[in-house]
Amino acid sequence: MSDAFATILHHNYDYMLTWRESARSWEEIEGVHQVRVAFRRMRSALTLFRDAIPREATDGWNDEMRWIAGELGNARDLDVFIDEALGPASVLLPLPGADQLRELAEQRRAQVYAERVVPMLDSERFQRFCDAFPHWLDGRDWEQAPMKKKQAKRLKAGIIQFSRKLLDKQERRVLSAGTNVDRENAEEMHRLRIECKKLRYAAEFFKPLFADMDVFIGHMKGLQDLLGVMNDVAVTRTLMDDLLGDSREHDVLIYAGGMIGWRTCEFRQLLERFDDYWDELVEAKHPWWKKQSGKN
Repeated sequence: MSDAFATILHHNYDYMLTWRESARSWEEIEGVHQVRVAFRRMRSALTLFRDAIPREATDGWNDEMRWIAGELGNARDLDVFIDEALGPASVLLPLPGADQLRELAEQRRAQVYAERVVPMLDSERFQRFCDAFPHWLDGRDWEQAPMKKKQAKRLKAGIIQFSRKLLDKQERRVLSAGTNVDRENAEEMHRLRIECKKLRYAAEFFKPLFADMDVFIGHMKGLQDLLGVMNDVAVTRTLMDDLLGDSREHDVLIYAGGMIGWRTCEFRQLLERFDDYWDELVEAKHPWWKKQSGKN
C-alpha cells in the first residue's frame, strides 16, 4: 500500500512538472488546466489513503496543494469561459455584445495570469514545495509518523485488498450523496459532484490492477458531464458578476443574460436524464471484485 501511495503521488507530481512552464501563459490553456488537475488528483490521493496514512503526515502538503490549485482556479475558469463557452455561444446566440464581452474576459484573463498565476509559479513558497515534496516521497516520511495499529497494518498490506475496500468505500460515499438527492439543491448536487470525482480518480489510480476499469469509468461519464455543466452555470454567473460589475453597457448585459440562460437550459435538458445516468452508475459492474482481477 505504501508503494502504491508513493507511486501515485510521484506520477502526478512528475506530470505536473511537464506542464509547469506552459501554465505561465494562456496561449496553451492546457498548461494551467493540467497543473491544476495534477494537484487535485494528489489531494484526492491524500484523502483516499487516509485509512492508512495519518492525517498529521499529510495535512501540511494538502494545505500547500490547496493554495496552489486555488491560485490557478480563476485563470482556469476564464480559459474555459473564453474558449469553451464564448466560442460556441457566438454561433448559437445571435445577439449583440459578444465581441465586447470577449474583450472584457480576455483583459481580465491577462490580469489574472499576470497578478496571480505567474507570481505564484515564481514564488518562493511554490519553489519550496517543488524542492521538498519529492524528498518527502522518496524518504517515505509517512511511514515514520505516529499512527494507530490498524493504520500501520494497512500501510504494509497488499494493494489489491486495500484498493478493493477503498473503491467500495468511495462508491458508498457516492451512493450516500446521490440517493434521493435534491436536484434543486445546489449544495447537495455539488457534494455529489465532488464524491463522483473522487471515485473517478480512485478508479484511475487503480486501473492497472483490474481489467475493464475503463468500462466502469465510462459508466460515470453521463452523470459527471451533467454535474460538470451544473458547475459551469454557477461559474458563469460568478464570472459575469466579476466582469460586468456596475457596467451599463446595454448590449453586453443582454448577451451576458443570454449566455446564462443558454447554459441553464443546457443543464435543465441534461437534468431530465439524471435517473438514466444515475441508474447506469449504480448498476455498473465492479471490476475490482471480479475473480482473478489483479495481483497481490
